[in-house]
Amino acid sequence: MIVITGATGQLGGRIVDKLLEHVPPQHVGVSVREPGKAARLARQGVRVRAGDFTDPASLAAAFEGADRVLVVSAAIRGPGAVAANVSAIDAAREAGARRVLYTSHQAASTSSLFAPQATHAETERHLTAGGGAFTALRNGFYASTLSHYVGPALQTGRLVAPEDGPVSWTAHADLAEAAVAAVVDDSVLDGVTPALTAPTLLDLAAVARLLSDMTGRTITRVVLDDEEWKAAAVGAGMPEAAADFTLGMFRAARSGEFAVTDPTLERVLGHPAVPVRSTLEALARAA
Repeated sequence: MIVITGATGQLGGRIVDKLLEHVPPQHVGVSVREPGKAARLARQGVRVRAGDFTDPASLAAAFEGADRVLVVSAAIRGPGAVAANVSAIDAAREAGARRVLYTSHQAASTSSLFAPQATHAETERHLTAGGGAFTALRNGFYASTLSHYVGPALQTGRLVAPEDGPVSWTAHADLAEAAVAAVVDDSVLDGVTPALTAPTLLDLAAVARLLSDMTGRTITRVVLDDEEWKAAAVGAGMPEAAADFTLGMFRAARSGEFAVTDPTLERVLGHPAVPVRSTLEALARAA
């Protein structure tokens, strides 16, 4: 049995749906915090069990009988994130999984300016040291993150954010497809992968130009000082901790942490990656 965690999330849900194109539902299990939200999968014949990374005892039943477990990284900020990911990895191994896969990030590093990258690096370290077959999927930066900026930019004609840098914006759909390829075939991706990215780097100035081209309107990129941006964001209702978290992303981007592309993703997919323009067009239609 293949068990996927986080199956009601944006990435995990796509992974399960794609996996069901290749594997009969009776050979697929999901571990979710709220099984009721996975009722659709249960109706398809997928085994749905409650599992919470912060409650390791719950994972024994969630992972029972698993041959392979794909751990979608915990949606937790702060020091508890590493402990949660480690608990899931350990539970998968204790359940007898012969391969554990983990959704890491292209910029995983303990010295990163963006907090989640240290979490991924520490989780990778545990995964590597634990013995047994594993795959750390170093996913490219999710293109859907642009949704936070496209809507307001289209409303005001101004894409306002701190100084940034080039990012290899990568679609969830492509990363889900690559994850499934790795789950069903051990030879596809083994160990810590290269960066799984789309082939194009764009900063927000380039995004603004694309939006202008797509819509026929002038979208101007406006750069704010970090503290000026933070004050405005907090003033508009963003919690201070969330503003600091977001600033870490911009600082990492302008230091070049996300300015990496690699052909591995397209090699695994066997087709071109979804271009960021397609993501922007979808976001513009939804705005």
